Amino acid sequence: MNNREGDVGEETGGKYVEPGGEFTRDQRYIATRITEDGRDGYPVEPGRYRLAVSRACPWANRLIIVRRLLGLEDAISMAVAGPTHDARSWTFDLDPDGRDPVLGIERIQEAYFKRFPGYERGITVPAIVDVPTGQVVTNDYAQMSLDLSTQWGAYHREGAPQLYPEHLREQIDEVNAVVFRDVNNGVYRCGFAGSQEAYDKAYHQLFDRLDWLTERLTDQRYLVGDTITEADVRLFTTLVRFDPVYHGHFKCNRQKLSEMPVLWAYARDLFQTPGFGDTVDFDHIKRHYYEVHRDINPTGVVPLGPDLSNWLTPHGRDALGGRPFGDGTPPPPPAEPVDPAHTPLR
Repeated sequence: MNNREGDVGEETGGKYVEPGGEFTRDQRYIATRITEDGRDGYPVEPGRYRLAVSRACPWANRLIIVRRLLGLEDAISMAVAGPTHDARSWTFDLDPDGRDPVLGIERIQEAYFKRFPGYERGITVPAIVDVPTGQVVTNDYAQMSLDLSTQWGAYHREGAPQLYPEHLREQIDEVNAVVFRDVNNGVYRCGFAGSQEAYDKAYHQLFDRLDWLTERLTDQRYLVGDTITEADVRLFTTLVRFDPVYHGHFKCNRQKLSEMPVLWAYARDLFQTPGFGDTVDFDHIKRHYYEVHRDINPTGVVPLGPDLSNWLTPHGRDALGGRPFGDGTPPPPPAEPVDPAHTPLR
């Protein structure tokens, strides 16, 4: 089965589970890059591009965090789609009249079709749109976040952290590869498994990797080096969704995150760090998974729990040392805050 969650393809018709099959993520993304030298025809240019996201989506959440940590809000504007979608695509139903005020479109699909008429692959967020033409530039989310670090440096805020420092890139890439395979994508391989065999395999792979991460993080505060890097961003967006969604909805239920002391403290440490928890909209997250995946949750009923107040309890991770932003500084309060009713942060 080829599919992408958080992504919508015309071919899926909103179907996520293939009976008897193993979930295989469609990774055919638009590989166009926005670079300093403009090699693909899209040079770095502040004000030219708009980042389309949904706060529900873990892949989009990464871009929201990285953009905020680096202080690129003024250079790259952000369009926020609602938490649910149909088989056609994500919609801008949070905006007045259901249209993004900058792009003037109701669905992100329109930006895809403007560049690629009849585009048949996943209509995904996050995506970057060229505002002057209204055309999608890229939806290659893994490369997009790296490029925000490496290509947009001239527009980073003063005190921006080094999320992808050159001397650590090989280690970061290695950690990212196994975390993507077994954790970021692993939860989906559990949730969208179409057979007991496929589920069992994904379940064991997921929790074996979480045990490995527990060992790695027992005596060090962050995944690579002594500061926050791209690796921490990528793991965080899965961990923050674990108890509200993946534990029950995706049957990742050996333990809750809150029952894994090291990973739970690590996740709380990041959540309480400016730029992480203040991007997380728990209401959008739950509504997306429970309302959209009707072949898993036919009623569309969204659970009221869990209690989120424990995200603000002391984590004790600062005793391990490390400096969250290295020689940099925390980002200022968010200019695009999450609805206060959707987060335990106040």
